[in-house]
Amino acid sequence: MQKILVIEDEADIADLIAFNLQRNHYHAELAGDGLKGLALAQSVLPDLIILDLMMPGMNGVSVFKELRKDAATRKIPVIMLTARGQTEDRITGLELGADDYMTKPFSPKELVLRVKNLLKRSQHLVSGAELDCGPFRFVKGSLLFYINGEQVDLTSTEFKLMLYLCERANVVQSRADLLVEVMGYSDDVHSRTLDTHMKRLRRKLGSFVDHLETVRGVGYQVTTNHP
Repeated sequence: MQKILVIEDEADIADLIAFNLQRNHYHAELAGDGLKGLALAQSVLPDLIILDLMMPGMNGVSVFKELRKDAATRKIPVIMLTARGQTEDRITGLELGADDYMTKPFSPKELVLRVKNLLKRSQHLVSGAELDCGPFRFVKGSLLFYINGEQVDLTSTEFKLMLYLCERANVVQSRADLLVEVMGYSDDVHSRTLDTHMKRLRRKLGSFVDHLETVRGVGYQVTTNHP
């Protein structure tokens, strides 16, 4: 049974999430504040974390930064919860490297669907298979990514986006395909989320960013014919 850690200070919301996770055969662990949530994440090492941004004491952004500093929790997928209208908090979370977000109030059914999609995409990477694509190298089982032999730290979503493009190198992939196949969205409502992940990914590619091309009005492609 996969373990989901819910870090949420509103007990009613936390209980609602836990109930819906458990009825879908997940084991839910609950933490009512950021400090407890961080400690629980480091001891339990859940398969996924649902993290509220607005909490007293240690807020969600601080918790997330600590999770990403720790090698043991760095690759755990995170879905952030934000209150309606907190656009800046949502963008901040995505720019830090969160895998997904939901705005309160939300549908528990949709949240469970997001959890399933995110875990499914993570399970696709459990094998130890490796892939080489031009200067890029992927080790799927450990989510390790290298550029010309030098390791570059990617979030799980960045890794999946880059891997998907490299597995289809030199062929343009539409934004719709990336949203559906990699990020698990059924429409283009979350296009800005994709833009934020791609922006972060471009920064991390450094001098090799020209290999990741934007095809205006269509999507993206990784090319292997750059010098």
